[in-house]
Amino acid sequence: MEPLIRVKKHVPSGTIILNRPAKRNALSRQMIDDLRQALDDFHQERKVRAVILTGAGNAFCSGADLQEIRDSGRQTDAWTQWHTDAVQYKELIEAMLLYPKPIIAAVNGPAVANGTGLVLAADITVATPEARFGLPEPRRGLVAGLIAPLLAFRIGAGLAANLLLTARLAEADEAHRLGIYHEMTAADTIWARAHQLAEDCAKSAAESLQLTKKMLNETIGEHLNTTLAAGAAASATARTTEVAAEGMAAFLEKREPEWP
Repeated sequence: MEPLIRVKKHVPSGTIILNRPAKRNALSRQMIDDLRQALDDFHQERKVRAVILTGAGNAFCSGADLQEIRDSGRQTDAWTQWHTDAVQYKELIEAMLLYPKPIIAAVNGPAVANGTGLVLAADITVATPEARFGLPEPRRGLVAGLIAPLLAFRIGAGLAANLLLTARLAEADEAHRLGIYHEMTAADTIWARAHQLAEDCAKSAAESLQLTKKMLNETIGEHLNTTLAAGAAASATARTTEVAAEGMAAFLEKREPEWP
């Protein structure tokens, strides 16, 4: 079987590829664990000065694995599993924010739901014109609890409310205008551009970049830990509801939901 996460090293960058193209790189539990391990491995590589995160195929990441979430609902300990899922994703986001090296998201296609969280937890983002961005959780009976604080941190509460409450997918040029995507480039040049940015980062002292990330994400973003914890609780709770069961079923069955 193909690995769920592939890694490549082209000093000074290390690349992590979400490798589940048939599922549009939806994040399973195993995939999140493997992504954490890849980040840890590149942390130990002194010559890797920045990490590029991208997706295989024509999508960056379509979000959480809804089939996995739905299947958990049939277990007697469903709430425990959903709470564990929320904590697992929260710890991934926190690991990215606390990561001592710059993380560059090369958004090669749509970044949706939990996929948007990976983009927002990265430090620098480059995207293709096909890289739509959105948080459709309410249309699936769910809540983007862990991503909402990050979105508000990056672009402000007012703009975040527009995207969160309409649950629409924004085109890449709108995400660029909002500052979610920092640069736009063609699909065939996105990795090369991300690597150039890694080379720019490598010209600075590693300790200086680490302290800069710490200032941005821990000092300026001092309330992120609290809001992410609250968001994890909201995300887990939302999965227990009747509307979540209907929303996920409708999505997986490719039909419109019938809200109770």
